[in-house]
Amino acid sequence: MTKKSEAAHHPRTKTRHLIEGMLEERKRMLVLLWELAKLDLHHIDDQTKEMLEDFLEILVDYIAAGHFGLYQRIVEGNERRTSVLKTAAEIYEQIQDSTDLAVEFSERYESADTETLNRRLAGDLSKLAERITTRIELEDQLILAMLGQDYAIPSVA
Repeated sequence: MTKKSEAAHHPRTKTRHLIEGMLEERKRMLVLLWELAKLDLHHIDDQTKEMLEDFLEILVDYIAAGHFGLYQRIVEGNERRTSVLKTAAEIYEQIQDSTDLAVEFSERYESADTETLNRRLAGDLSKLAERITTRIELEDQLILAMLGQDYAIPSVA
């Protein structure tokens, strides 16, 4: 049986698709975060501004994929498994905090002037990266609760 047909026969196909979409957005976001972090963020040029714009767009997409996909299902009461609900309850506040930080970051830098970028971007990006790292660890706990401990969460190489 091919991977595609195996996935189609998995009892949680919709959940799996939501998660895999979120993981793809997460991967794209992490690649851009890594690329941004390698730059001199105290001397912002047009190329860096363009990369930051791309990062902000993908960051918002990633946050939305989790919020409107993964977590909305739980909030709306569509999830009945106790282990998933317990995990979600344990991590939701930290997930929400990282969502708030990502939204604030996006709003601050979507139209920031060069002075603000040069002065604040490096520190704010570092803080965001720390929260995103924690968020990913928490999301992975929830994903494993939803799809089973044997689900192989792809790593970002």
